[in-house]
Amino acid sequence: MTPAITLEELLAWNQEASNFWKAHLDANPALLELPCGIGDTANVREFVLHIWGVELRWGQRIAGLPMTNKEDMPNKGLDALFELHVDAAGIFRRLLDDPAQNWDEVFTLDVPWLPASARTPSRRKVLAHTLFHSQRHWAQLATLVRAAGFPSGFKGDLLLSSALV
Repeated sequence: MTPAITLEELLAWNQEASNFWKAHLDANPALLELPCGIGDTANVREFVLHIWGVELRWGQRIAGLPMTNKEDMPNKGLDALFELHVDAAGIFRRLLDDPAQNWDEVFTLDVPWLPASARTPSRRKVLAHTLFHSQRHWAQLATLVRAAGFPSGFKGDLLLSSALV
């Protein structure tokens, strides 16, 4: 076995976290309106939209698909938000399952907030970034809800994941 962590394993870890938060927020819907402020979001619902919306948009970029406009993404209803993740995970899975994919292929990103030196990443780097982006934000959400008096029990550490041995 290679000592490297694969994108497939990171995707499985991402799925565990997304499933956890979908179930937790389904069970505690009032948390969606909890004030947030992370990444210019007003509440947890907007923050979750950011997490899953970013997954979808990065997935669309690396797959060469038209990108969904931020304004066209659902901003109400947890099920609709979760569909963004489901769609993104489907894109990632199809790409990872395709042996013809060139993950070292470099492409140019037209993303104004990125410094010029970071605008030509490999597709592999973009997918890894996307999956770590989600995990980082889920950890922030766990801290936020705990500080607000609603501990989630989120066990997002890779060490606790069943996604890899």
